[in-house]
Amino acid sequence: MGKVNVSKLKTFTGHNDCVYTLERTQHDHLFFSGAGDGMVVFWNLKESENGQLIAKLPNSVYALHYLNKANLLVVGHNYDGIHLLDWENKKEAGSLKMTDQAIFDIKSFGDHLYVGDASGTVTVVDLRSLNIIYKIKSSSKSARAIAINEQSGEMAVGYSDNKIRIFNLEDYQLVKELEGHKNSVFTVKYSPDGQLLVTAGRDAHLKIWDTKAGYIELEDIVAHMYTINNLDFSPDGKHFVTCSMDKSIKIWDTHAFKLLKVIDKARHAGHGTSVNKLLWSSYNDLLVSASDDRAISVWDIEFNS
Repeated sequence: MGKVNVSKLKTFTGHNDCVYTLERTQHDHLFFSGAGDGMVVFWNLKESENGQLIAKLPNSVYALHYLNKANLLVVGHNYDGIHLLDWENKKEAGSLKMTDQAIFDIKSFGDHLYVGDASGTVTVVDLRSLNIIYKIKSSSKSARAIAINEQSGEMAVGYSDNKIRIFNLEDYQLVKELEGHKNSVFTVKYSPDGQLLVTAGRDAHLKIWDTKAGYIELEDIVAHMYTINNLDFSPDGKHFVTCSMDKSIKIWDTHAFKLLKVIDKARHAGHGTSVNKLLWSSYNDLLVSASDDRAISVWDIEFNS
């Protein structure tokens, strides 16, 4: 196994509260963040100075989703609904007061938006009309994380009832219910080739499911000391990263499911509190992490064979 070298390149500051989410754009070096201070900020990996404020909302922002074709940013505004932002001109392009719940995740496929909230509902929104066209209600516990498998036309949703449910994107019918986690599922992610689904959450276990074999569980790894908040794949799909309430980030081999590196405060001047979100950018393969410590860190990850 090759050695992994990690170095922290920069830290972005400016948020006044926990940073909960990161979202990529069509440009590899540009990304957004959302935080408990209600601020949505735009950042540039090519620059060292602080970001640009795009919007300031009254409540926390847990979820952001970038619409590539429209070049709009969808903001999940807790206890209010969604806002579509023309971020370049810093103005609202549309909004929908669809829920009085916390919004935990937003994804899109085609002309539809999928919004998961604390009531356990995944609301399907038509992006052209901004009308609600369907509500998927399979649990009374929070719908915490959403992943889209474009290859199979399926959507995986992780819930606080400890289950992951797979839905068909044509008719939103339940395809499969995955059990195995012992607590809330906080993150679900398909591998870039769509062949694996990786899930994790409050039980600190990492589970890997084979999508082609009907979601058979391939691995169950005790991956962190505390809650796993998020995970993301490298641009080439060969590796993935997890982050946790235990303040660490871990790098894994996708094919061997093996731990390759731990990034933490003691060894790498990592985050001092819970790490909430990860974004592995195609820009120089840089890894971006967001934390309760209000900071956004940028990491250079180098794999030596």
